[in-house]
Amino acid sequence: MHSLNIAVKDMNRKGMTSLELKNIYDRLSEARSSEQFRLKRDFNCLKNINNENKAEWEALKRNIELSVKSKADRVNRLPECNFDDNLPINQHVDEISDAILNNPVTIICGETGSGKTTQLPKLCLKLGRGIGGVIGHTQPRRLAAKTVAVRIAEELGSELGDAVGYKIRHQDVTNKHSYIKLMTDGILLAELQQDRYLNQYDTLIIDEAHERSLNIDFILGYIKQLLPKRPDLKVIITSATIDVTRFSEHFDNAPIIEVSGRTWPVDVLYRPVEISNEDEDPISREEIILQAIRELTSYDMGDILIFMEGEGEIHETDKFLRKQNLRDTDILPLYARLSSSRQNKIFAPHKRRHIVLATNIAETSLTIPGIRYVIDTGMARISRYSYRSKVQRLPIERVSMAAANQRKGRCGRTSEGICIRLYSEEDFSSRGEYTEPEILRTNLASVILQMKALKIGNIEKYPFINPPDKKFINDGMRLLREINALDKEEKLTPVGRKLVRFPLDPRHARILLAAHDFHCVHEILIIVSALSIQDPRERPIDKKQKADTSHQQFSDDDSDFLWFLNLWGFYQKQIKQLSQNKLRKLCQTNFLSYTKMREWIDIHRQLRHVCTEMGLLLNTEPASYQNIHCAILSGMSSHVAFLSDKHEYTGARDIKLNLFPASGQFHKKPKWVVAADLVETTRLYARNVARIDSAWLISVAKHLLKRSYSDAHWDSKSSRVVALEKISLYGMNLVSGKRINYGAINPVESKALFIRNALVEGDLESSAKFFKHNNQLIAEVRHLEVKSRRPDILNEGAVYKFYSKALPAHVYDGQSFAAWVKQLNKEQKQTLYLTNDLIINREIDDITEMTYPDNIKFNGMQLPLEYKFLPGTKEDGISVDVPIEVLNQFDQHHMDYLVPGLIEEKVILLLKSLPKPIRKTLVPIPETATECVNNIKNHSISLKQNLIAYLFKTRAVDIAINDFTEGALPEHLRTNYRVVDSNNELIAEGDDIVELKNKLATQIEHAFTDLYQASFGEEEITSWDFDDLPIEQKVTTKGNTITSYPSLLEEDGKVYKYAFDNLRTAEYYLKFGLRGLLKKSLSKEIKYLRKNLRNIDKLALLYAGFGNKEELVGSIINLVLDETFLYEKVLIRKQGHFLAALEQGRSELIGNADRVCVVLQKILEMNLQVRTLLADQAMLKYSHAVKDIEEQLEYMMFHGFIEDIETEYLKQYPRYLEAIIKRMEKLEYGLDKDRQSTEQIQPHWDRIKKLVDHAYETDGNTSSFDEYRWMCEELRISLFAQGLKTRIPVSLKRLDKAWERCQKEN
Repeated sequence: MHSLNIAVKDMNRKGMTSLELKNIYDRLSEARSSEQFRLKRDFNCLKNINNENKAEWEALKRNIELSVKSKADRVNRLPECNFDDNLPINQHVDEISDAILNNPVTIICGETGSGKTTQLPKLCLKLGRGIGGVIGHTQPRRLAAKTVAVRIAEELGSELGDAVGYKIRHQDVTNKHSYIKLMTDGILLAELQQDRYLNQYDTLIIDEAHERSLNIDFILGYIKQLLPKRPDLKVIITSATIDVTRFSEHFDNAPIIEVSGRTWPVDVLYRPVEISNEDEDPISREEIILQAIRELTSYDMGDILIFMEGEGEIHETDKFLRKQNLRDTDILPLYARLSSSRQNKIFAPHKRRHIVLATNIAETSLTIPGIRYVIDTGMARISRYSYRSKVQRLPIERVSMAAANQRKGRCGRTSEGICIRLYSEEDFSSRGEYTEPEILRTNLASVILQMKALKIGNIEKYPFINPPDKKFINDGMRLLREINALDKEEKLTPVGRKLVRFPLDPRHARILLAAHDFHCVHEILIIVSALSIQDPRERPIDKKQKADTSHQQFSDDDSDFLWFLNLWGFYQKQIKQLSQNKLRKLCQTNFLSYTKMREWIDIHRQLRHVCTEMGLLLNTEPASYQNIHCAILSGMSSHVAFLSDKHEYTGARDIKLNLFPASGQFHKKPKWVVAADLVETTRLYARNVARIDSAWLISVAKHLLKRSYSDAHWDSKSSRVVALEKISLYGMNLVSGKRINYGAINPVESKALFIRNALVEGDLESSAKFFKHNNQLIAEVRHLEVKSRRPDILNEGAVYKFYSKALPAHVYDGQSFAAWVKQLNKEQKQTLYLTNDLIINREIDDITEMTYPDNIKFNGMQLPLEYKFLPGTKEDGISVDVPIEVLNQFDQHHMDYLVPGLIEEKVILLLKSLPKPIRKTLVPIPETATECVNNIKNHSISLKQNLIAYLFKTRAVDIAINDFTEGALPEHLRTNYRVVDSNNELIAEGDDIVELKNKLATQIEHAFTDLYQASFGEEEITSWDFDDLPIEQKVTTKGNTITSYPSLLEEDGKVYKYAFDNLRTAEYYLKFGLRGLLKKSLSKEIKYLRKNLRNIDKLALLYAGFGNKEELVGSIINLVLDETFLYEKVLIRKQGHFLAALEQGRSELIGNADRVCVVLQKILEMNLQVRTLLADQAMLKYSHAVKDIEEQLEYMMFHGFIEDIETEYLKQYPRYLEAIIKRMEKLEYGLDKDRQSTEQIQPHWDRIKKLVDHAYETDGNTSSFDEYRWMCEELRISLFAQGLKTRIPVSLKRLDKAWERCQKEN
């Protein structure tokens, strides 16, 4: 009244007088307390705006009078309250009444059976509560709220919904005359949105607070903040077992009244599962339960309540017990999803024994009549939220001591009882005292959303009895951010403010809100309302298969969500056609819960009403599959998973999960799915899933996507900087390797890459003159760097800074560069020209065309050199393209001096590769290398040979060619020869020109022949009717002059003019070509000789071991021609010489033929003599000599030896064979000396065998080889037959020198 007096004193009104205002205000205080807040607000509003409108004041006074009258009516209609003295709580009525009247909060700690749940509301009525407002009475479960309301109404003699009513989700059975309203704590929490001060209540009874559900803890914290603002509100907190001290302290040491339960004693028997011996089979839990049942049934027929972990365990135990055929016994399950009809059987009167298999739903609130015995397994499924995996788990855990005592309290309510615990007393004592509050083990998103809507403030400062861990708070915030309910500052977004209006889980509310954007409100309303209730499907244990088959009719190929849509459509059609009874039968036939279907319809109706109020209009056209599931994804973005294994999925944050076996997608295994729920039992399951396209998430969950970029690089084709984009959602890759324009993402980095790659590297198509000039300048400097292998000449940093300073921030690709250049004037463009002074780091005078030539000149050809600076690769160094037709003309030795600027580096590395003793004589190596380079002028031999000669000459250091380490030179100092064809296509490449020549020998020959024949023709010749054959001849191709070496070639009896790429081969084939031409010119003479060769038959007999007579005749003819016409070292190349020799030798043919036959006869006869001696048994003991002689004969006397061995050496064969005979004659008395001589000659003989074998694969032998090979035969005469004179002076030392000459020539 003090505030009113001040207001009245200050008033100066023409309308209402101060006395009238005081009278109105006094009368207002007599109105119902539930309406006083509204009436006072209206009063103050009229007073503050100086309202002179009498009508409005009169309306206010009428409303006050109506409220006063309503209060009086409620007093007159107050039902009579009777109390049963047998209930323990009624023994404490006076104590409780006094505590309620004198304290805002009273704590009643009453044991099970004390009657607190039903008697406290009546006691409050007796104390005058419920008149000004309603007595609110919360229960943790809907079933309890309903059954308690029924019980209190019966005790008050009132119809349900009149004096006593109940309100549960989507069902309000109260009216304006109700005094007591039973409700779930969730309903009370929802009412806070419209009634923040809970003005409709004058009393609140929070029952079963020991369960410490999330809603209860939030309500208790809210009430603590509300009480100072509502001093008239009375709060009573009750529980069977409660942490009394904690609650009392929370409410400023509120009084505690302890009420005992009924006095019926309960005996506790511990029957722990005993571990069987190893030899025995383990006892199943069902058998242990059966043993306990049989123990209890031995006492009397009392009903038994068995507490199980969950629905699955109940089904298994039910199935087991039914098989036991227990006498006069009904097995009844009890769990939350059970249909109402089956639940009602438990409470119905009965004569047979009931064994009730229940979850922890039967621990509190529910009183099942007739229960005499309890069997407690000691376990329960406790819902726990994992902040790591972000899923709700349902692990099976040991119940607390308080919960175990609650279970015990379910028996002994009406008589003595027995509780059998299937665990030990020690196990019981070791358990936690109380069940952990739900707020410490669940996601807090819904509570945080409510708090944000109520503007309560920081959740961390909210007065919870047990403040939740910050990790759980953060996780709740994360979920709200995920569904766009909170912004980065953790304030409600417009979406969040809308979500609060839905009486739904925040995820489901978000789905419904998104449905408006995706034009699928009609479909989503059905789906969300279905997800908000327990599954309407029923699956009786004995009819599982039938139930599954029946439910299959509503399945969708791709989505479990559409199952609900199909069922809804089916049921709506039936509602229009069938009566209520027939609908029940229809549900029963299709294994559906009629109650759940009705609840589904009620929820749908109420949600539709909310949607209408919010302007969410239902779509008239059917929504697409994509739109429906995009709406679902809006609330379930973290419930997405992809198939990562044959049966396993990977979800958000790399969690592993499986599809629930009952899902329609279980066997189909779609690549991507979204799930309504992720629940962990034996493993993590995704329930109610649907196939989705991961691409949908990119638009639906764009605020949650993580985008990362890699491989940002300049792309010259598109003239922009591009990168590969990776889009992920909670670690799940939605897009990988998508090529995007990086400029718009990161213009700073893009500009840097653009300058470095497009401008500095010149990888840009631009017509700007300054850019072309700069590119040319940079290219020239880079070429110098590559040539000299000095990558520090170009100052790239200076070029980069030059462009970076010139270009504005928005220029980061080709398009923006072109647009910018277009805007520049002439003076501005002139400042963009680079100069050498700006971009060159060091002096470049030593890099000239002389030291680093761009081309090489060789045998009249000019071939370009290509320099590459790519250390560590095969392409590193110098490359030269060599036309295949001239490859044989290239000399490896000449290539050693290709680039003068690199020779000194080569020499340094070669000298460093020498053995240490040699290397020590050459230090300092760099100075020695410089000296060598300055003094070596002979480029006709290899660089190694030059070094050997120079160092021996100047330092007397004896170096062998093999002393240089193989592979001492790196790639860049070894020329890479790229052999190309006439079209410049690469055929082969390598740094060993000899190896390339051997590999491509056939192709080289064909290529050169094609080139020569294209210039000089390819007709057959039968006589020398053409010009002279020059030793060499020039051919021009592709601007280069190539040297060819003309010759004659005989093939299949035909002779052609031919050319080779080297003189040695040309000379070799010229001899055969001349023979062919001579045969054509002397055909008559040759014919005569074939028939009249001396002793040809005898010769043929001696030659039989090497060939037939025809071959022998041919060889003799060839040898006669050589002796007559081709005996000179220099073969005939002029027409005149050929014709003169032909004329002169024609008459000498027969005489020469006789002489040749005489020599051959002697050779063949001596060969026979040698082989006869070798075959003698006495020679077996001289095995080393026999082996050596046989090898000697193998390389002297072979098929074709008459033609292959030059006449000069063939004439020596009789001496060589005679020497073999004399050697064999001396073996008997000179064996040791023979063995010693054999060992001396063996190294040389081994080399000769290899060289001879190789010579047959090439075009003959070199002159140095012939010298070495036949000198070896002369050495044999010197060693084994000294009586015979050698043709030339010979010794082992002379033979070594001959070998050196042979090596050099080869």
